[in-house]
Amino acid sequence: MESLDAIAALSALAQPTRLECFRVLVRHEPDGLPAGELARALGVPANTLSAHLAILSHAGLVAGERDGRSVIYRARLERVRALTLFLLKDCCGGREELCAPLLAELAPCC
Repeated sequence: MESLDAIAALSALAQPTRLECFRVLVRHEPDGLPAGELARALGVPANTLSAHLAILSHAGLVAGERDGRSVIYRARLERVRALTLFLLKDCCGGREELCAPLLAELAPCC
């Protein structure tokens, strides 16, 4: 991941509704959520959600796929992985003992 990509992703997440939208989609992986359900879950109007999803999509954090009349949105976890690796690259100057607690906290999710 390049610096400009990381900046775009972090910028897209730097807004409360978009951050919560992304977190909801992560919780619904791998199935994703239809846009209407996502709007209801977040308590936002569909047109507002559409604008937020466009920003998240442009940053590469979510992707929508048409399914009949619905669009199913999913978090792009590979992009989050790339962002996390970009942020943690050269963590602690290569001193494994300093990075171990952080990595241990990330590991239990899976």
